[in-house]
Amino acid sequence: MTRPGTPEWSADEAITSLFAAHYRPLVRLATLLLHDRGAAEEIVQDGYVALHGHWSRLRDADRAVGYLRTSVVNRCRSALRHRRVVTAYLAETGPAADAPSAESGALDLLRHDAVIAALRTLPGRQREALVLRYYLDLSEAETADLMGVSRGAVKSHTFRGLAALKQSLGAER
Repeated sequence: MTRPGTPEWSADEAITSLFAAHYRPLVRLATLLLHDRGAAEEIVQDGYVALHGHWSRLRDADRAVGYLRTSVVNRCRSALRHRRVVTAYLAETGPAADAPSAESGALDLLRHDAVIAALRTLPGRQREALVLRYYLDLSEAETADLMGVSRGAVKSHTFRGLAALKQSLGAER
């Protein structure tokens, strides 16, 4: 049997031979760089897959182990860069523990239902003004155009509607 670098070997045979001889040392190398055995194994496997894909273009097959080592080190560097970016992003946005809990979501739904119920008790013009202004996020001028009233009337309906909502929702507590 000849060496993996000889032309008689197919990519499959060469990679199989290289894998048997060098997989463990490459995983140890990646583990030392990453401090994560699972990620190290993945990176080494990706290196072998890449080498298999480029086997026909490899100029000097005797240097395949060096190619693998370089590939593993570069992939580890990329993984560490990615880890730093993720860590920095999480530090900026805050931990996932700040995400609302299921109970919080349920309470928000209850509050939303209470607001909708309170809105239904308002006179039509006040309800219309509040929905257009705060649910559709329209300006006073856009709301006035849609309602067919002046901007002053929109302000008045909005003010009175909000006061009634505060009173109605405050009484429920």
